[in-house]
Amino acid sequence: MPSTFPGMNPYLENPDFWPGVHHLLISELLRFLAPQLRPKYIVAVEVRMYETGGEDLLVGIPDVVVQSPLTETNPATTNVAVAAPPAQPVTVTIPVPEIRKQGYLEIREVETKEVVTAIEILSPVNKRSGEGRKAYEAKRQKVFGSLTNLVEIDLLRSGQAMPFFSNGIQSQYRILVCRSAKRPLADLYAFNLQNEIPKFPIPLQSGDAEPVVDLQALLNTVYDVAGYNMRIDYRREPVPPLSESDAIWADALLREQGLR
Repeated sequence: MPSTFPGMNPYLENPDFWPGVHHLLISELLRFLAPQLRPKYIVAVEVRMYETGGEDLLVGIPDVVVQSPLTETNPATTNVAVAAPPAQPVTVTIPVPEIRKQGYLEIREVETKEVVTAIEILSPVNKRSGEGRKAYEAKRQKVFGSLTNLVEIDLLRSGQAMPFFSNGIQSQYRILVCRSAKRPLADLYAFNLQNEIPKFPIPLQSGDAEPVVDLQALLNTVYDVAGYNMRIDYRREPVPPLSESDAIWADALLREQGLR
């Protein structure tokens, strides 16, 4: 079953769904690219690991104030001081560091083993302050200083977008195709909720035929295979919420399809 929306499905951005979407979309990209790039290139799934801190794990969780319940005494009935009973423990949450993994793709030349192109699909942890963003920004800068091409896919409305000079262009979603030979210039595919996800090329070495990715088709495959149509309750508002104008548009679309 194809996705309910013509472009990015905002319900897939929900933290309950996005880790699975991220994993499956990377798998579909590999499945699509690998046969087209053989025998000169191989496509490999790589994993970036980092330790999160409290700011990553407790976003949106209020501070917990621990108070000791004390038994009051009536000073009018006795001149003897009465000690308060021992404080009883209460359960609180602490920011325990956690090792997180994030997958991405690398296209390597078979003969030299050199990384020709890195393909990244951003996650929420990359777009908010913390170790996840620091780790990705460090990797991003390393790529920009190398001969490696970068494809950066941002299908998340929330969080802080990765920096680039866009002459004031703003959009809800972005795909950045950055060729090492053209830096500091790059191709930005900017689109919004109501737009179909644009197709884009995968940059390779000069002279090689570049496959064109239909990310919309791949995302629809993920939606269908994983059965998100049976897991998403379209009667509810998506998380994160839509703007007022987008919410009105989405409501009309969902009602037209009998989902509300």
